[in-house]
Amino acid sequence: MLDLRFARERLDLVAEALLNRRMDPGITLKFEELDKERRRLIQEIEERKAKRNQVNDEISQRKKQNQPATDLIEAVKEVSAWIKMSEPRLNEVEAEERELLKTIPNLPDASVPIGDESANQVVRQWGQIPQFDFSPKNHWEIGEGLGILDFPRAVKLSGSRFAVLSGLGAALNRALINFMVDTHVNEHGYKEIWPPSLINSQSLYATGQLPKFAEESFKLENRDLWLSPTAEVPLTNLHRDETLAGEDLPISYVAYAPCFRAEAGAAGRDTRGLIRMHQFDKVELVKLVSPEESFQTLEELTGHAETILRKLGLAYRVALLSTGDMGFSSAKTYDLEVWLPGPGVYREISSCSCFTDFQARRAGIRFKKTPAAKAELAHTLNGSGLAIGRTLAAILENYQKSDGSVEIPVALRPYLGGRTVLTGS
Repeated sequence: MLDLRFARERLDLVAEALLNRRMDPGITLKFEELDKERRRLIQEIEERKAKRNQVNDEISQRKKQNQPATDLIEAVKEVSAWIKMSEPRLNEVEAEERELLKTIPNLPDASVPIGDESANQVVRQWGQIPQFDFSPKNHWEIGEGLGILDFPRAVKLSGSRFAVLSGLGAALNRALINFMVDTHVNEHGYKEIWPPSLINSQSLYATGQLPKFAEESFKLENRDLWLSPTAEVPLTNLHRDETLAGEDLPISYVAYAPCFRAEAGAAGRDTRGLIRMHQFDKVELVKLVSPEESFQTLEELTGHAETILRKLGLAYRVALLSTGDMGFSSAKTYDLEVWLPGPGVYREISSCSCFTDFQARRAGIRFKKTPAAKAELAHTLNGSGLAIGRTLAAILENYQKSDGSVEIPVALRPYLGGRTVLTGS
């Protein structure tokens, strides 16, 4: 959430940011109307309070002089009644302003390109796109051929956009989780967390999923609990309403978690396979840092996610997202896009974002540089390190063989008992 005072004083910058994000800036007009009414009410209430104080002084003087003050007493009653009637309206206006502020996204950093998805900038690429002497298959064809991916039975169990992994498919999924968590803990210094998968509304509000994205989440009936859309939510909320010591920062958390999302994505896009699911697995990275370190930390966190792709030998590129393509809470985002030979395209496999103080303000996460210092808001960051299903899909497609088998990346072999090839099961 933006700072309320900043929004009031620099509404022009907020409107510009909304335009750059390809959003209707009309919300700022409503905010401006409310703020004009707020300022008018404050001024009028303060003027009448001053007048009431003045009249009360006059009443006191008259009483000391044994003079009648009935007219002044009636005037005070009239002013007091007006104040009593106007103060609730002032509270309502201020509450409306705060609610409106919840719907305004973070301000993009100056380094973010302005435009829609077409303005995204590829900042680097890594790896060689594999060449095949046969027509490469899509991952769902490979997985079904190996007997490790079952979509029809998943439909029977849960409906569309679910999958059943079996045999070596389930083992490969688990191997990927362990490999990623181990890498981030042992090589990048993250602390592993195992968070709940059911989270409350306040947690979703703190990270920006509510109120804007309520329709994209699954909520339990008659309970204030939601299925977690990403481990970013519980990890960030571990320190909600806390004031940390300066020496506690930076904080680095990694968690594996099942994720649940109701959104269906772009019509007709990624409707088959493991790319866009209602339930999927993800290893998530979250960092809490001091403000002066946040954007450098974004580069480091993005590099940690890249390490996984490099260890797995998967060709990828890094894209700096434009103002119109990045998320609601983000000030700057890099997407990692892995190469998928089946469709012959790059697909997002990780999104790494710096939220500046946007989430911390909503969550009440502060820190003190010294015990005597004034508390200030921390900066938060997160990134996928990586999405498990999409990584599995990328491995099946990039390491496929003409006979339908799939070579196992060297980095994963210790997690699969030394197995080197996936064959039919």
